[in-house]
Amino acid sequence: MRRLVAAVMAGVVGLGGPVGAAQTAAPVSQDVQQAAGQGTYRLNLNANIVLTNVVVRDKKTGAVVKGLKASDFTIYEDKKPQKIISFDYQNVDEAAVLAEKSTASGKATVADLLERNFAASPKELKDHRLIVIFFDLSSMQDEDIDRAVEAAEKYVKTQMQPADLVALVSMSTGLTMDQDFTSNKDALLRGLGKYNGTDATGFANGGTGSTSGTADDTSAFAADDTEYNSLNTDRELLAIRTIAKSLERVDQRKSMLYFSGGLTRNGIENQASLRAATNEAAKANMAIYSVDSRGLQALPPVGDASTGSLRGNSAYSGGAATAQISSNAQSQETLDTLSMDTGGKAFFDSNDFAPVFQQIQHDTEAYYILGFRSTNQRQDGSYRHLTVKVNRDDVKIEYRPGYYAGADFQHQKSEDREEALTEQMRSDLPATDVAVYLQALYFMSSKNLYFIPVNLIVPGSQIPFVKGGDRDKATLDIVGQVKDAQGISVGNVRQTVKLAVDAAAEVQRKNIQYSTGFTLAPGRYHLKFVVRENQTGNMGSFETDIQVPDLKKAPLKMSSVVVASQRTPNTEKHAASPLVRDGLEWVPNVAHVFRQNQHLYFLYEVYDPGKSKDVKGEAVTTPASKDRSPGTPIKLLTSIQFMSNGTKVYETPLVTAVAVNDPEHGAVVFQFDVPLAQLKPGTYICQVNVIDDAGGSFMFPRLALKVVVPEAVTPAVAAAPVTK
Repeated sequence: MRRLVAAVMAGVVGLGGPVGAAQTAAPVSQDVQQAAGQGTYRLNLNANIVLTNVVVRDKKTGAVVKGLKASDFTIYEDKKPQKIISFDYQNVDEAAVLAEKSTASGKATVADLLERNFAASPKELKDHRLIVIFFDLSSMQDEDIDRAVEAAEKYVKTQMQPADLVALVSMSTGLTMDQDFTSNKDALLRGLGKYNGTDATGFANGGTGSTSGTADDTSAFAADDTEYNSLNTDRELLAIRTIAKSLERVDQRKSMLYFSGGLTRNGIENQASLRAATNEAAKANMAIYSVDSRGLQALPPVGDASTGSLRGNSAYSGGAATAQISSNAQSQETLDTLSMDTGGKAFFDSNDFAPVFQQIQHDTEAYYILGFRSTNQRQDGSYRHLTVKVNRDDVKIEYRPGYYAGADFQHQKSEDREEALTEQMRSDLPATDVAVYLQALYFMSSKNLYFIPVNLIVPGSQIPFVKGGDRDKATLDIVGQVKDAQGISVGNVRQTVKLAVDAAAEVQRKNIQYSTGFTLAPGRYHLKFVVRENQTGNMGSFETDIQVPDLKKAPLKMSSVVVASQRTPNTEKHAASPLVRDGLEWVPNVAHVFRQNQHLYFLYEVYDPGKSKDVKGEAVTTPASKDRSPGTPIKLLTSIQFMSNGTKVYETPLVTAVAVNDPEHGAVVFQFDVPLAQLKPGTYICQVNVIDDAGGSFMFPRLALKVVVPEAVTPAVAAAPVTK
């Protein structure tokens, strides 16, 4: 079943942005335009030059080798030689102190140059070391911030060289530039001093309670002003992309020193955002040096005062210690990937942060910049491997191993457009011009198969609608594919959907939600979707790994918990999706953000409930799901608790099920309708309590949601026609 609906959700945030073609592409444009009033003629010449830094050191002494010429280097792309068309040598150690420029001088400052004001010559930046110190306050505890600030202050006071130009950037609830590039130590120290005492969240890697060793607190959902906070592990990557994008016009090598308390990728992960951040940094010629501000940690099995208490016996069986070590490693994995793929280094498990500053200075003391125009003009998004050689045997060289080619969309014929979609599906480089968000659920359809509903959301602000009478119209191309662990395709989606909405509706403030599904066996799969809007040809992609569970051995077999604020009519007889109940189709709320004037709908299933007792008190084993009838005696108890700041504020009445109500799947289906007017605006942790009283098993899954104040009356928009 495939269905397209428009979901009414306020506060849409667009994360799209153009992604260029080369590792460090320097677009060169020349416009020839006739004077106004005589007709306009414009000639655009664009050239993408791939730039890569090369450090050449003596094998014996490690000293930088100077005086090399372009003729001494040979560069290969995918084993094919390339012609070097630009060559430069940056010698930071021998740089003179950058003279301070006052505003009254009328000359552009370094900050102006970085903001793309090229009134002054870019040569002002030559032979200088550009360092961005990025503090991710949202993931750091207060003591981590103090330790990072102390290390940065020590660098400014004792290690900073005259050629160093440093900028300070931080992120808590938003991304801010706290100090632009400067060599003024006093200004930098004032900027660093502002971070001390910052009220940081510090719980980006927290979680809810479980018997596997995770603390019981409400910090898993850090409140945010956007609807997509449940996917906010991408916020840090978007921040890195934004910083890199602002620096891509400067040819010199940049270094980002990224202080973080760990970057955990929870739940459904958009791996495209990680590669997009890496590619943007590569294009900007920026190496990322990641620092785990937590330093060397001791992980007590029972936790510490910063987290809630554990449940179960995991603290005594070793499960809690294993879970903590695994969680810590996962929080460092993304940081390590960012550093390695951009030519930087990662620094973990050390309380001494001085080496990272020394490493940056060492890596950028002197280097050659080689530029070439690739002989491979295909914009296929593939990864291009680089090999650099020097005509000397007594040296060793350091350089970035490759870059992603561009994947730009151009106006094409129908067959060419289809090929462009196919190429994007195969491409390693993600498309990010259109923001795409995804949620995958699971429901048991038979003993060995599961139905996986997949819901995609595209913000309405990302789609340019064309006026057509009293309707606004647009079309979307959607392509999706599921591959198993061996890389074999086991499911595909290809559909063009047409949107037609009331021209008076505020389309840009609504979200377009597309639903489809796959039937899969238990196992690990890779899921990728590409969405293209057909007005400008912009595309967006989302890809992730999903795990389909095997519930055969589970004490209590339970589906995903669906939360929704909308249910739309669907009376088609062939609609076999578990999200269609009693003629209504449940529209999952991917963002988990609800308004007070809405209803919160819950839907979940419990399969093959356990033993019960007959009227004589003797044990009766319930038959297999195929033979089970609605009258089979069972006893399931369920309710839903709402907790705020660790305190229960509301609980639904307890529901008792004594018979299977979905005999086809041997399941008990539970549906709840919770009016949200009784809840105050804020963030809640919902715990779904399910107890199989007859079988002696239970589950308490949790999820986070946010309740917001309702806006002015905004009518829902319908996407028509609905395509099956």
